[in-house]
Amino acid sequence: MKTNIIVAALFAISVLQVSAQNDSIRRERPRRQFGQFEMPREFQNPDVHDPVIAFCDGRYYIFATGFGVQCMSSADLVTWKNEQSVLNPAPEWAINSVNGYRGHTWAPDIQFHNGLWYLFYSCSSFGKNTSAIGLAVNKTLNPDSPDFKWIDKGLVVRSIKTDNFNAIDPNMIVDQKGKMWLTWGSFWDGIQLAEIDTKKIDANDPNGMLKSKPTTVARRFYRKNWDKLTQEDKARSLEAPDAGANAIEAPFLIYNDGYYYLFVSWDYCCKGERSNYKTVVGRSKKVTGPFLDSKGNDMAEGGGDILWQADDNYYGVGHCGLAKIDGQWYFVAHGYSKADRGRSKLVLRKVTFNNEAWPELMK
Repeated sequence: MKTNIIVAALFAISVLQVSAQNDSIRRERPRRQFGQFEMPREFQNPDVHDPVIAFCDGRYYIFATGFGVQCMSSADLVTWKNEQSVLNPAPEWAINSVNGYRGHTWAPDIQFHNGLWYLFYSCSSFGKNTSAIGLAVNKTLNPDSPDFKWIDKGLVVRSIKTDNFNAIDPNMIVDQKGKMWLTWGSFWDGIQLAEIDTKKIDANDPNGMLKSKPTTVARRFYRKNWDKLTQEDKARSLEAPDAGANAIEAPFLIYNDGYYYLFVSWDYCCKGERSNYKTVVGRSKKVTGPFLDSKGNDMAEGGGDILWQADDNYYGVGHCGLAKIDGQWYFVAHGYSKADRGRSKLVLRKVTFNNEAWPELMK
């Protein structure tokens, strides 16, 4: 009997020790909440995916893929802190219309126009084009402002299985005539462009907010060149067979000194050390294209100049966003870090334009 009591006591002590150790581990490890991690209040070199950048009330803001759209801010572009997520709770219209979407929201875009911040976001699941792009607006990005409140405006554009495009990775631009355009796309038939009907933004139209039919402005062109793919690229494309091998995504349009520049990502993200993402650019005098590279090749036919690819620090760099802040262009993207076992890290550079009006990234 004594032996049983001693064994039971030792077992109880052991359980308490393990429980205490587990509690300590849980306290030390970041835990995902809705839209953010429990992390130190301030941190550097953040993990991030699909970032875009903005500046408001003296702080820089990064929005990125995450539950409810991840948000963090910085006063100096070096030290960051997490802010509250944008979509909390996740919009019911998206949960009800996109199979598999439960709040993990991809690839946002942030733009300021006519006194409002426009945040476009993607609702989807890997390898499927049953997707939707939504829009939320706010008067400010500063969470301490009394005007701070995200208002969801609902559906912008949807894709279904029979469409030849995928409604993710949105980016909005207002052209020099004041028209609002949306570019988006991933795999399938590549990068799409269409005009937004601004009258529909407040209409809650179940058919979305587009004024024109989408047109393809950029392709990787792998669909027609399957025999030219490496075995590795063929294997990767077969992981999402519905998407095909047209490995292009994440468009971003800017206007600078007479040209519209279209940035896209080629090849494959999300593979850690096997990621071979590349950031590519072309330009046009018109927002609708054609977007040509420096050799005159049309991006709709596979053209594009590589701006950043694998180097000494990254296996690949892509899914970029740009913003002009106090006259200076900034470029953000995520890079798969060689120093950190292929983890996806925030990459940030200033942008200049050379004598031939092509963008260059500063060291």
